[in-house]
Amino acid sequence: MARIPYYDPSTRDPKFNELVGKLGGIGIYRMMAHAEGALKGFGRLGNALLFNGRLDPVLREIAIIRVGRLSRASYEVFQHERIGRKVGMSDAMIAALRDGGEAPFNDLQKLVLRLTDEIVTNVKASDATFAALDKAIGHEAMVELVIAIGYYMMVSRFLENFEVDGEPGQSDWLKTANI
Repeated sequence: MARIPYYDPSTRDPKFNELVGKLGGIGIYRMMAHAEGALKGFGRLGNALLFNGRLDPVLREIAIIRVGRLSRASYEVFQHERIGRKVGMSDAMIAALRDGGEAPFNDLQKLVLRLTDEIVTNVKASDATFAALDKAIGHEAMVELVIAIGYYMMVSRFLENFEVDGEPGQSDWLKTANI
């Protein structure tokens, strides 16, 4: 159960409530709606990362799911395992992220995992990891990847601190999620 109540639409203007509705009305947005300006900026950056970037979506989702797992943020992992499947992640990849394995990942994907691990645990990636991945994906995708890792670290911390309730299907998923 959430630590504070979700925002009350009766206290906000209809235009803002319409925005929250357009975002899907899911728990994270209903909680973040307490801070209108933050919600709007959060949505713009999230949309830029998910829909307007140059970074390969599978690489992006590998990083996001890894961030969620390292942060023990079940809501985040649940949402992005579904997104990952939609962009082409295999069940074997998702299972490996659950179990900490690397078997189904190619060398580039393993570099993304390494960079993500280093940023989450050490803040700054090692020179070797950073240089190898930058060479492989280029500056634009590298910037997007590092921003995505940081963004989803923030998302995971937001979700966990407010104990945002799970979405439909999440309680069954948790039984096998290994979080």
